[in-house]
Amino acid sequence: MKFFVLTLFPEMFKGFLNESILKKAQGKGVIEIEMVDIRNYSTDKHHKVDDTPYGGGAGMVFTPQPLFDCIEEVKKKAPKAPVIYMTPGGERLTQVRAERLNTKFEQLILLCGHYEGIDQRVIDSLVDMELSIGDFVLSGGELAAMVVIDAVSRLVPGTLGNEASHQEESFSKKLDRKREYPHYTKPAEFRGMKVPEVLLNGNHAEIEKWRRNHLR
Repeated sequence: MKFFVLTLFPEMFKGFLNESILKKAQGKGVIEIEMVDIRNYSTDKHHKVDDTPYGGGAGMVFTPQPLFDCIEEVKKKAPKAPVIYMTPGGERLTQVRAERLNTKFEQLILLCGHYEGIDQRVIDSLVDMELSIGDFVLSGGELAAMVVIDAVSRLVPGTLGNEASHQEESFSKKLDRKREYPHYTKPAEFRGMKVPEVLLNGNHAEIEKWRRNHLR
C-alpha cells in the first residue's frame, strides 16, 4: 500500500512515520508514504496558497491553482488512486471503511486541507471521497490523515507481527463490529484485584464464551 500525502506541513509527519509499527512496515516495504508539499506547486511569487473568501467571512480559503496542479501531477503517478479529502464534513471513518480502502486500492491520495477549507471547485473536479475522523474541527487535515494511514496500514498483510491481531479486535467482523473484551496479564492478583477465574483454567471453549459475553 502506498500513501501520497498532500500537505502544507510535511514536517508534521516525521515523528509519526518514524516510530513503532509504521516505521517497521516501511522498512519491510509493506507500506510506502510519499510526502507532497502543496506549496511547491503555487505559481505565486511568494508561494501563497490562500485568499479571502467570496461573499465575505472570517478566515482564508485554499486557492484552487496549487491544488489542481499538485493533484494532477500526483495522479500521473497513481491514476487509479482515489483522492481523499480530510474534512469534518466528510463521511465518518470507521473500521469497515478502513477495511474497504485496504482491499479495494493499492494506493491512496490523502489531501490535507487548511484554513477555512478548500475551494469547492477542487472538490467538485478532483476529490473522490471526503472523510472525517469525528464531529470536531482541527486546524488542518494532517492529524486526520495520520489516523487514516494508521488505521489502513495495520490491515495490510505484513504490517503487524501477528496477522491475527487485527482480525479479532474492536470493530472487527469477527467480533460483530463491537468493542473488544477486557484483557488481563500477569500477575493473577494485583493489589487485591484478581483476574477472572475462567481465564486461568485453560478451557478455551469457556474462555471464548466469556469473551463473547463481555463484548461492549
